[in-house]
Amino acid sequence: MKRALKLLGLVMLVLVVSVLGRTLTLRSRQVEVAPVAKVAVAEAQAAQRLAAALPIRTVFTVDGGTEEFVRFRQYLETAWPKFHAGLQREAVTESLLFTWKGSDPSLAPIVLMAHQDVVPVEPGSEASWSQPPWEGKIHDGFVWGRGAIDDKGSLCAQLEAVTMLLDEGFVPKRTVYFAFGHDEEVRGSGATSLADLLQQRNVKPLWVLDEGSAITEGIIKGLAPRAALISISEKGFVTLELKVEGEGGHSSMPPPHTNAGILAAAITRLENNPFPGSFEGPVGTFFDTLAPEMPFGSKLVLGNRWLFSSVLMKQLSAAPSTSASLRTTTAVTMMNSGVKDNVLPRSAWAAVNFRIRPGETRQSVMARVTEVIADARVQVVQSDAKISSDPSPVSPVDAEGYRLLERTIRQVFPGVVVAPNATNGATDARFFTALTPQVYRFVPTTFRSDDLPRLHGVDERIAVTDYADMIRFYRHLLVEAQQ
Repeated sequence: MKRALKLLGLVMLVLVVSVLGRTLTLRSRQVEVAPVAKVAVAEAQAAQRLAAALPIRTVFTVDGGTEEFVRFRQYLETAWPKFHAGLQREAVTESLLFTWKGSDPSLAPIVLMAHQDVVPVEPGSEASWSQPPWEGKIHDGFVWGRGAIDDKGSLCAQLEAVTMLLDEGFVPKRTVYFAFGHDEEVRGSGATSLADLLQQRNVKPLWVLDEGSAITEGIIKGLAPRAALISISEKGFVTLELKVEGEGGHSSMPPPHTNAGILAAAITRLENNPFPGSFEGPVGTFFDTLAPEMPFGSKLVLGNRWLFSSVLMKQLSAAPSTSASLRTTTAVTMMNSGVKDNVLPRSAWAAVNFRIRPGETRQSVMARVTEVIADARVQVVQSDAKISSDPSPVSPVDAEGYRLLERTIRQVFPGVVVAPNATNGATDARFFTALTPQVYRFVPTTFRSDDLPRLHGVDERIAVTDYADMIRFYRHLLVEAQQ
């Protein structure tokens, strides 16, 4: 017995030494750079130009209506005339492609992206806004309105940055493309057409940058500095329809399980059996990068996931926001069955939306859903293949594009910790992965905890000072990209 206890004690000692040793030897992965001088930006005028873009309601609808996009295109030309004079513009339906010709054709070009369209304002919610959603008001140090963040802020900041460089007489060595899709919010084909056009011309960009993650402040628990998250992949998207069809009849003589009941049971099984979580892929790289920057307790857990993975998985799975980063998510979004309370429904239908984590596919999601439901009476079919997609390829973090973004962020935003992640939403960038493996998603503005509900919600806004920093970021990125 004593020998067994001694052996157990020795094992525990080795374990403790190993865990502490690994924790104490974790080294920061942050690149060391000196901050750059803060370039002067005409903040008030730039904010006014962004604000004037917001009343133009570029809400794309599949049944047509392009007048607002024509207005927006005309406004861009009026507000940023030097940009339009210095670059070549091409319209691909309502999407826009601008080419800033470089002086050295031997250098691979780069692509900056943004989208023109915005989501609608939910009817009846207008009174809940602190400032009207469609007026582009500047108040209390913020530009308010739909599109201020998503994504007219990025688009207009790029135009501001290029205009500044043109005023300085700057000529890029490598060609820069600006790809502005028009139907990103409805998972449309605008960006596909832009990517196809570049591919037809045999354009092979070094890297591509679109919207995606941002700089977070006070959102990552335990991390004191702000964290700039560069998305190196994005989740896939598929909606599966569950259908049950059979006999109807009078509700006074029901079978043991009605069609609606069968469907309800299938949905319950899906919700009670979520997809397993995983620390593989971008989420693992994310934790590996953040671990050295965390307090000792968090550093110990994140740096030794081989030991604490089950505890960490349980903790992160408790909150929807962090749980979604670990797994393919299951969301029942629509249901329909029955026409009258005393009539047995002949059919029942539901739509279930899945956001697919890297490492899984639409096919594997379909297979698992069928296995979990385990009921031949429930048909499982894909809703619309045209708007579904597998997860995008994972872009490298040891490549020139990522390293450039990392340096630029830490130069323009001193003290910010940079880490890769995967975005849960879909972006137009996924259509450009056939052109280059270096596709990244990052918006150079700061999100605080109270900003998250503003995305596609009430009181969308951007601070005037944050918008000025956005412009500085794009300007510096374009200069540094010429190396």
